[in-house]
Amino acid sequence: MKTSTPEGMHGIQWIARMQLDDLDFADDLALLSHTQQQMQEKTTGVAATPEAVGLNIHNGKSKILRYNTACTNRITIDGEDLEEVKFFTYLSSIIDEHGGSDADVKARFGKARSAYLQLKNIWN
Repeated sequence: MKTSTPEGMHGIQWIARMQLDDLDFADDLALLSHTQQQMQEKTTGVAATPEAVGLNIHNGKSKILRYNTACTNRITIDGEDLEEVKFFTYLSSIIDEHGGSDADVKARFGKARSAYLQLKNIWN
């Protein structure tokens, strides 16, 4: 990320003097920003240098999840709008636009209930 964004405050405040700019998961990248302009700068910067950092950005697989924002400007890569979603599942966890875990907990309860109902009674 250091090569794709200029120096300055472009992430979210993590602790006293530290910014969290992105999260790296294997071959996935989650960019974090307070403003739409910062997010567009990060997205453009990452898209401009994929070979240099070993990435291949697939516009169809790239998603935008807004949290607690009223901004309606679209994030683009090479002039193509990225899809905005209300939630997505990553590493079996549901992440939604409200920042809570209700949807994730409900899904896990549903999976547990389904598994329990498939068990056979071995005591009779």
